Parts: sequence; structure tokens; C-alpha cells
Amino acid sequence: MSIITAIMPIEVLLVEDNPGDAQLTRIALEDSKISINLNVVEDGVEAMAFLRKQEKYVKAVHPDIVLLDLNLPRKDGREVLAEIKADENLRRIPVVVLTTSQAEEDILKAYNLCANCYITKPVDFDQFVKIVQSIENFWFAIVKLPPE
Repeated sequence: MSIITAIMPIEVLLVEDNPGDAQLTRIALEDSKISINLNVVEDGVEAMAFLRKQEKYVKAVHPDIVLLDLNLPRKDGREVLAEIKADENLRRIPVVVLTTSQAEEDILKAYNLCANCYITKPVDFDQFVKIVQSIENFWFAIVKLPPE
């Protein structure tokens, strides 16, 4: 067995209610040289159930990183971010806010809630793919992620 196949995949939780953006993210990560397991949930309530391994997510994996949209149904991304960073068992998971909002108040609030970074989604397909690939390059190839 080679070293590459012996390495565990990077576990990513994408919290995204737009199926098109979720699919674009999946496409952008498919060409990765790194093994990535992408889990997708569509709202903040599902995100917290996944992270806390509740209900249908009792066998969910602990994500190495969360890609979080802010504008979500049922529980918005700001609430999810606040809950993650307030939870002793979850707070070390890096959270990358990936949203369409360019509002200064959203950027400030996300950082005040301890987001690890804030990225505005571009509208253009090619730019979106580049952004997701740059997230991959930085967070999965350069940064040393915390252990579970």
C-alpha cells in the first residue's frame, strides 16, 4: 500500500442550501490530488445535528473543516457559527464562511463569532471553481488541521 492510499481522506462538511452551489463545490473538489470526503447538509439545524451526531447523523464523521453559507433556512449560518465556536467539542473545527454576502456587518459578525476566514462566492463558474480550489490548497495542503 502506498503512502497516499494510507492517508485518511479530509472530511469536509459543506453547509449549503443552494443545490447548484453544492454541486459546483463538489465539481471543484473532484480534481483534487488529496482524498476529500464531502458531506453536504442543507440548513443550520441539519448542520448542528451532523456535528453533534444526532438523529440520522449518529454515524457521521467528525469533519476536519466546515464550509458554511450564512443565509440558510431554519437556522442561519451566523447561529451555526456561534454554536460551533461555543461548543467545547466543536470549537477547534476550522469554519470557512463561504457566502454571497459582501456586507461589512456580516464580515465583522462572522469574525467576531470566530470564523477562521470569510470568502465571498463569485457569481462566475470559473471563478467559483478557483475559489474552492484555493480553499482546498490552503486548508488541506498547507494548514495543519487539529486532530479530532
